[in-house]
Amino acid sequence: MVSQAAGVSVAAGVSVVVLGGTGSLGRHISEVFEAEGARVLTVSRAPAGQLAAGRGGSHICLDLTGTSPARLAGVLAGAGADIVVNAAGLAWGGGEEELGAANAGLVRGLVEAVSALAHRPRVIQLGTVHEYGPVAPGMAITEGLPPAPVSAYGRTKLLGAEAMLRAARSGAVDGTVLRIANVYGPGAPRTSLLGTVAHHLAETARGRSAEGVLRLAPLTARRDFVDIRDVGQAVLAAAVAPRVARTGAWIVNVGSGRASPVRELVDRMIELSGVETPVVERAGSRPESPGSRGGMGGPGGSGPAGSGADWQLLDICAARRLLGWRPRYRADRSLRDQLTAAGLPPDRVSRAVRAGGGSVRSVRNG
Repeated sequence: MVSQAAGVSVAAGVSVVVLGGTGSLGRHISEVFEAEGARVLTVSRAPAGQLAAGRGGSHICLDLTGTSPARLAGVLAGAGADIVVNAAGLAWGGGEEELGAANAGLVRGLVEAVSALAHRPRVIQLGTVHEYGPVAPGMAITEGLPPAPVSAYGRTKLLGAEAMLRAARSGAVDGTVLRIANVYGPGAPRTSLLGTVAHHLAETARGRSAEGVLRLAPLTARRDFVDIRDVGQAVLAAAVAPRVARTGAWIVNVGSGRASPVRELVDRMIELSGVETPVVERAGSRPESPGSRGGMGGPGGSGPAGSGADWQLLDICAARRLLGWRPRYRADRSLRDQLTAAGLPPDRVSRAVRAGGGSVRSVRNG
């Protein structure tokens, strides 16, 4: 958590602009800053109606991939931005050109916009573990690892990160890149693997699922997962940390520091739900397939197609040292809260925990 002085948050009263503020991460990050007393402006292509109910901040509807740096600079200047969080991007549903525009072109435009401002805000670029690419099993991924992504998502996110890092190291912006592990917990992307599982279980419990069988890609990987609430606190910590040029926090990993077996997480979520659900792992399908049912992808999702990331474990020592941050949510709490957010009644989850959970009938390579 970010430290407080005399009981007042260090973020109180600051102006925060969240690009992509209607997405899963953007919404949560906006709520974190608002809870700390910051003035929050969200910017995205989506209308204000897609914001979380009860939000007190303002919203501008703007196509961030199509707008000019001058227009974006005007938005930031008008808000008097002290902090800019780029939570915008694309993981699913686009080719390399579309991914490049959303994940790299947008960041280059943001850098140009911020560089033109008289009052330059702190900029936090939300990156991804998939910028590193595949590593050997057992290896802890440090920020100094030379990145070698093999997916279009990882490559384009890396191009965006490199644009931010060049500008930060040259002094043009006060910016940092947070490379985030796979996100779970309440409000995590519905299209991610665990989001797919949670919503299937909630629909089955309500009798609304068209098919009782849960069909997924092979669950053979071990991945680093981090709760979305811990990500929000990491962004807050990065926002109020000393200037990046002083600390050297150009890149900071945000994860759990553990490589969790994906199959165990899925089985545990089913047990916690109390819903008896057969699981079929489809033979011949890739473990990572964003945009498809049971895929694992997205900014903080679980990995885009062809990422080759069967093992992911982020070294998070730099986050502890430079930001004073560490993850606080344990897996069971994250899984239970994700089930509740998906629509499973909390009392049902509690009863399932007391009763020993639901039954998992798995068919591997079915």
